[in-house]
Amino acid sequence: MANFGGHAIPGSFFLLFGFWLTVKHILQHYWRTNQPKGRWRTPPFFKRMDYVEGGFQVFASFVGIMVEQFVVDGPHARLSNGDSWVKLMNWQHSTMYLFFGISGLALVCSTRFKGLPTGVDRFALSLALFVEGFLFYYHVHNRPPLDTHIHSLLLVAVFAGSASTMLEVFIRDNILLELFRACMFILQGSWFYQIGFVLFPLSGPEWDLTDHGNMMFVTMCFCWHLATALLLVTSTSGLIWITVSRCSGRGRDVEIGMRKTSSNSTSQKGLLEESDEE
Repeated sequence: MANFGGHAIPGSFFLLFGFWLTVKHILQHYWRTNQPKGRWRTPPFFKRMDYVEGGFQVFASFVGIMVEQFVVDGPHARLSNGDSWVKLMNWQHSTMYLFFGISGLALVCSTRFKGLPTGVDRFALSLALFVEGFLFYYHVHNRPPLDTHIHSLLLVAVFAGSASTMLEVFIRDNILLELFRACMFILQGSWFYQIGFVLFPLSGPEWDLTDHGNMMFVTMCFCWHLATALLLVTSTSGLIWITVSRCSGRGRDVEIGMRKTSSNSTSQKGLLEESDEE
């Protein structure tokens, strides 16, 4: 991550993941709110979404580890050379990716095998976020003040996401917690880009990493990123909800996939018309 691209790649992943979670959880919430009482069987479409999500996490984590380890100046799977450590920052990034890979594997397994404890997927994701924050906390010591501060702000999004995801282990199918988690991922993604722009500007003068005014501005900028993330999640959720409502028909038995069960509605309408004629 010692360049702009190194921050843009994980930033893009977190942004994409946040939008994916927003769409996924709004679809699930719409399905839950339109089911008759006692309906519990999850449609195959949602299971396929979980398989895709978990598989993508595993794949992206594997790619991240390979890049960190075998980039030209990487450690190439060597932790020490006898008298000193080898590229510990790359090893820290690899460790972070490892836990996100474990999270993806837990999601796939919990979807495939019903004997696993409920919530193991959320627990693994919460643990991955905690490890990310834990590593980043000890990642920026002895750096210039602005560098340290801008990375510490990232911890707010990381630990907030970890805490809310842990709550989901015990409070299932809570749309507010689910959307908050998605919002924290989007905030992480946009803030990774912000870190890249500050530390490795693509154009213009470099930032003074010791200026207190810059630290004040970056703190305010983080609040703007949070407001933008909330706006994106809200607008995306509203757009998906309206689209699905129009496609499925209000009041019908919704199978996200989506299969319309209009035959029942049509037959009921015919009976009502016959009774009116009589």
